[in-house]
Amino acid sequence: MANIVILGAGLMGSAFSVPLSDNGHQVRLVGTHLDGDIIEEVHESGVHPRLKVRLPETVVPYTYDRLGEATQDADLVVVGVNSLGVDWAAGMLGATLRLETPVLMLTKGLEGDGERLRILPDVLRGGLPDRLRDRVRIAAVGGPSIAGEVAVRHQTCVVVTGNDAALLERLAGMLRTPRYHVWTNTDFVGVEVCVAMKNVYALAVGIVGGLLEKEGATADYVMYNLAAGLFAQGLWEIAYLVDHAGGRRESVFSLPGAGDLYVTSMGGRNGRMGRLLGLGMAYTDAKTQHMPDVTIEGAELALAIGPTIEQMVMDGKLDAARLPLLRAMIHIVCNDAPVALPWDDFFAGINGA
Repeated sequence: MANIVILGAGLMGSAFSVPLSDNGHQVRLVGTHLDGDIIEEVHESGVHPRLKVRLPETVVPYTYDRLGEATQDADLVVVGVNSLGVDWAAGMLGATLRLETPVLMLTKGLEGDGERLRILPDVLRGGLPDRLRDRVRIAAVGGPSIAGEVAVRHQTCVVVTGNDAALLERLAGMLRTPRYHVWTNTDFVGVEVCVAMKNVYALAVGIVGGLLEKEGATADYVMYNLAAGLFAQGLWEIAYLVDHAGGRRESVFSLPGAGDLYVTSMGGRNGRMGRLLGLGMAYTDAKTQHMPDVTIEGAELALAIGPTIEQMVMDGKLDAARLPLLRAMIHIVCNDAPVALPWDDFFAGINGA
């Protein structure tokens, strides 16, 4: 049994408490400064108000100002904030984390600085103080996981990734249950690029629903052909980006890439926003009018890396011909552009050209 702290009481952070509790661990669920209502409800009723699921009794809720108390004897700290909260999490942990306590990230995304892309574990590490920055051990969970399914113990398959193979095996043993299946993968960069990029391509696949409604197609013709084309192009572009980052292709065509893109494309926040874009709404209008308080990870990723992607293309560091769908989605989100899918540019290089 271990003492495990989860920082972030949103959907995935809270759902992750279920397999941990099923393994007999004591879980301290620490909300962010935005999770006060969630922590209060879990404290009063044990029910997560957004998941609509009663969390295990071994899950103890904490407000963010009690993080130091929660981490005092923690064997593992799990970071479950959204992609916009990584710097905040680094600041909070910098004052409370013990050097010997490893960090496991659930948060997915990339960050661009105008010249290069960085995976979020590196962003978190960079925000830690000197005493921790180069010494704390960081790993991450990747793969197809819908929070609601994890919370109700549906069969789920993921990988835990990082550079320390021994740590990964120990973490996998802490996480595995008969319904939460875990493999290890030392392709840290490749896995993290996959699980981040899948969000923007799932947003693209979601556009199909809006195009269907806009064109008045009947239920007999649901445009699976179109969705499949976007899905395949997304995987092809992810493979190029993983190659560019120095990752391994097997991560693209297994759980972190194909698996995670599939599950994210089947619904959720990216899909809902994609539908609005497909109906003809500008991203800013769709966000303001229909999803003002919801983090759209695919759109946030486009906003976070869009300028850097374009600069890297201009500098010759990335081949524009290999990223037509990504650049189209960046244009749609960052510039409120109408949906225009560059079909004739898809699958460049697939025959070695």
